[in-house]
Amino acid sequence: MTGYRLAVPAVLAVLTLAACGSSETNSPTDPAAPIDTPEADAPAPAPPPGVGSIMPGSGPQTFVGRWAADAGWCANLQGPERPIEITTTRFEGYENSCGILSISQVSDGYEAALACAAEGQTSSERIRMAVQGEGMRLTWLNRNDAVISLARCPAPAAAPVAAPG
Repeated sequence: MTGYRLAVPAVLAVLTLAACGSSETNSPTDPAAPIDTPEADAPAPAPPPGVGSIMPGSGPQTFVGRWAADAGWCANLQGPERPIEITTTRFEGYENSCGILSISQVSDGYEAALACAAEGQTSSERIRMAVQGEGMRLTWLNRNDAVISLARCPAPAAAPVAAPG
């Protein structure tokens, strides 16, 4: 009988602690309460000096993808007749590689400042990318506004997955 008397208070203590914990913890299907601290309410830090006010990747990504002056070039992986590849941080073409320093939304698309390396030389470029449907009008702003019309290339096919054997 003594063991029974000790077991009841122990069970009550465990149940009491369990009840206390459940009111402080949200269930797995309920979202957690927002963090309410001065740090959480602080504004986002300003970009570092020399970096544009809109960082790559912060706006719509209509320009991201593979683009070619001739749709027949989309399948080419090498050589001068191959697509350019644009991400939110890179602009890669034949014999040139550019980092996107800043992107600004303008009325007809996006303007980007590029830092490029090609054939051992570095340069700064400014471009405007205006996408309409599956086409892009690419304007080289510091090359007398030279315009190139590009077509969006389909996404490359995924490599087939080998069956387990």
